[in-house]
Amino acid sequence: MTAVAILAEKADHHPEWSNVYNRVDIGLTTHDAGGLTSRDINLARQIARAYARGNTG
Repeated sequence: MTAVAILAEKADHHPEWSNVYNRVDIGLTTHDAGGLTSRDINLARQIARAYARGNTG
């Protein structure tokens, strides 16, 4: 979650997430645009790369 929080902060993005036991759910949407935008997709790609590197805290 820390790695994702840093990525989100750098992107000026505010994901919705929950952390229960060993599972983290992340919701990405751009509220002021009313849905998904390229910003959400770009952040999702960054999160996927961080996870693949094992850089997820």
